[in-house]
Amino acid sequence: MKFCSVFIPCKDKKEAKKIAKSLLEDRLAACVNIIQGVESMFRWEGKIQTAAEVLLILKTREACIPDLMKMVEELHSYDCPVVEVLEIKDGNVDFLQWLDRETK
Repeated sequence: MKFCSVFIPCKDKKEAKKIAKSLLEDRLAACVNIIQGVESMFRWEGKIQTAAEVLLILKTREACIPDLMKMVEELHSYDCPVVEVLEIKDGNVDFLQWLDRETK
């Protein structure tokens, strides 16, 4: 079974908490870290933009990713929400077992 961490920048804490709670309720994530104070710089529509964002870091199973992405697209305010998935190659066995139990 493969596990992953998912990074999702949000426009503010209210949106981040809404997305986090929905993903946890549907067991699409076992844990969500909400990190405030993220400053992002990016190219959008031909210009360099800067934005204050709140970053979600989720722990989940790879099998949850399609449903997770669908939910994020429904709840997120951005035209093009970032959902960046990174495989967890190894980790504490107790943590990985917990992660498996807490996701569908």
